[in-house]
Amino acid sequence: MEIKVTNENRCAEIRLIGELDHHGAKGLMAKIEREIEGLLPLQLVLDFSGVTFMDSSGIAVVLRTKQRMKELGGTVKLRKITAQPKRVFEAAGISRIVEME
Repeated sequence: MEIKVTNENRCAEIRLIGELDHHGAKGLMAKIEREIEGLLPLQLVLDFSGVTFMDSSGIAVVLRTKQRMKELGGTVKLRKITAQPKRVFEAAGISRIVEME
């Protein structure tokens, strides 16, 4: 999975590109954690517009990212979620835990 990062005024946006499954989730989380540590954003937006497939591993990535941002006093928001990942998030009730646009 590829990521593209933008950062402005301590609001970082990470655009996810590709398939998010159990094979790539660990590597993706490591990339996200490196970005969080380097940028120290107050808000992190995960942009799912480039995600072509996601299994339940995506839920774990979102929850771990939320926990890390909470430890740093920040927040997480999910944006531009494509249809298939949206169904996974809705089935898990993620919108009760993380803000979704």
